[in-house]
Amino acid sequence: MRIFIDIGHPAHVHYFRPFAKIMQEKGHAIFITSREKECTIELLRSYDLSFYSRGTGKNSAIGKIVYMIKADFILYKQARRFKPDFFLSMSSPYAAQISWLMGKPHICFDDTEHANIARKFYQPFTKVIFTPFCFSKDIGKKQIRFKSFMELLYLHPKYFTPDPSIYSVLGISKSDQYILLRFVSWNANHDIGQSGLDLQTKLALVDKLKDKYKIFISSEGEMPKELEPFRVKIPANRIHDVLAYATLFIGEGATMTSECAMLGTPAIYVNSLDAGTLKEQEKLGLIFGFRNSNGVMEKVDELLSNVNLAADFKSKREEAVNSLIDPTSMLVDFFENYPKSIEKTKE
Repeated sequence: MRIFIDIGHPAHVHYFRPFAKIMQEKGHAIFITSREKECTIELLRSYDLSFYSRGTGKNSAIGKIVYMIKADFILYKQARRFKPDFFLSMSSPYAAQISWLMGKPHICFDDTEHANIARKFYQPFTKVIFTPFCFSKDIGKKQIRFKSFMELLYLHPKYFTPDPSIYSVLGISKSDQYILLRFVSWNANHDIGQSGLDLQTKLALVDKLKDKYKIFISSEGEMPKELEPFRVKIPANRIHDVLAYATLFIGEGATMTSECAMLGTPAIYVNSLDAGTLKEQEKLGLIFGFRNSNGVMEKVDELLSNVNLAADFKSKREEAVNSLIDPTSMLVDFFENYPKSIEKTKE
């Protein structure tokens, strides 16, 4: 079997890494194309995954259209050489469109209800769309809901064990407690007109917490000069170790918030956008969501006053994971038994 995977974001590397390795070990061929976004290329190299770059992408509306034409051409050229049996992606319009041109099935995942623009460009050309069970939108007969979260594709205990050597990488001792903050760039299509933590609150959080806790900040873009000294400096493939041992996570990024939920790390999500996954995780008591900065400081105080905070959240996480499936095993089974697996997985 020959599977063509398109990667558009660092998180997508994590989504498909265990799957790609398992399939290669079983003798199947994997070919990866990737956008050069943030640390995506660094991650692919760190996991020894061969890939072909499709460039850096664009942020403006016109730029995105021009880039789509360019990316489609690149993928088509590479697919003609690789001759795939399947295309796989996380909502990639490029993989979907080229799969249609080549007459091959495109299998994709989608966990972002408000990504309506992207969906218009991939859905007509896609055979199966996997969504988490808590995805709040019905997107038609191609949709298959699975009883898990995207983050368990790579953070399931089968595939991830936190490495305590991250303390030395961070330059702190194991007795130090630290807090991770995450700021996003707001450049994605679905981020237009949205917002998260205001600058005043970002500065206030750091000022309030820095005396008792080590502070690390992960940011997609530039930060005020007052915050730059706190920027976390680690190899890209160690971020989940950082999340796993953090005392608390506060951030605007949905992916890292959900990752914290699957690692048992208390997380505060601040973003005007919401998603079914986050609502479900909040219902389970794994995360806390805010649409803006109002109430964030109070929630931070409440959580940090709990002397059993870490143990409480590890227990909640274990209970949640035990109730969910391993989605990577589901995906391997789906491809190896296709097309019978379509109806079987729906059941």
